[in-house]
Amino acid sequence: MAMTEHAPRFVNRADQKLWFERIPASWWALAVVLVFLPVVANSFWLFQVMGWTFILGMIGLSLMFLAGYGGMVSLLQMTIAGVAGYMVAILGSSGTVTVSLGLAWWIVIPAAFLMAALFATVAGALAVRTEGIYTIMITLAIAAAFFYFTRQNYTIFNGYSGFNLVLPPPLFGVNWRDPVPFYYLSLALAALSYGAVLYVSRSPFGLALQGVRDNPRRMAALGFNVTAHRVAAYALASVFASAGGILLVWQNAQIAPGTIGIPAAIDVLVVAVVGGMRRPLGPFIGAFIYVLLQVFSPDILGFFGFSAERFKLIIGLGFLAVVLFSPDGVLGLWDRWRARRQRREADGAGGAA
Repeated sequence: MAMTEHAPRFVNRADQKLWFERIPASWWALAVVLVFLPVVANSFWLFQVMGWTFILGMIGLSLMFLAGYGGMVSLLQMTIAGVAGYMVAILGSSGTVTVSLGLAWWIVIPAAFLMAALFATVAGALAVRTEGIYTIMITLAIAAAFFYFTRQNYTIFNGYSGFNLVLPPPLFGVNWRDPVPFYYLSLALAALSYGAVLYVSRSPFGLALQGVRDNPRRMAALGFNVTAHRVAAYALASVFASAGGILLVWQNAQIAPGTIGIPAAIDVLVVAVVGGMRRPLGPFIGAFIYVLLQVFSPDILGFFGFSAERFKLIIGLGFLAVVLFSPDGVLGLWDRWRARRQRREADGAGGAA
């Protein structure tokens, strides 16, 4: 055998790119806009529109992780977010002093993530034994059961009234519920969640999960535990939903059974589908569109003399349009537009030649 086959291969440094060099310029432009948005945006846009967008985006991201990489459509993600939110209210401080324990934040927040992950793991262990529409139905049933349990239990969940005055801890002397601090807090957690999903999707676990999605029998034949991977996906997805749930409680300063009701679970599905469930960016795009419709549709309908309650009709029609014309959501429309543009440019270049 020739010695040249064992010679070390030297790669030109110019051919290697650092991680920040591989990020497209459009992403850097978006990051600059988001970082400096508080300079030009008012408190309403920062707190109500963008803050809510990041929160819904993180909860929708947990659904996208399960459906896009695991092939499991779950209606349980808002419930998991609610479990974390309820734990913050029950274990921490709130206006309901007869129920809340008032523990320190460094105990409350990890405990909230842990309890939500435990709930997601148990629920996931039940759901992964089904497929397709049956998975949707069993997760919907668990969500409905938890909703009615919190509504009727007054000892732990304070029943229909829930908890109010659930405020974030004043760390570093900052009121994190002020518009600008809350905006940066939600932006940072959304960015971390997005980066974590990208990293996991390219890790051995993420690749194995996608293999389970595409062909579970082949993965089982190769020695992978299909059920364990799916249950682990539920547990991991709960981290992103829990982060969104805690921020949601802090944003509203309250949590009640209505926060985790069936309409809220359906809204998360709408957010993920409208944006696109094949890429992590999709839920955030869907959340932004949903929040804009939620906030401004009542005013537009009222201007034309319609009832403000009909904004759900606009959201439903938009959902149907996306499902019919672009199953991949808004990102699918964008991809098809870019493909058509590239074909036209290629045809023009070929004709000119």
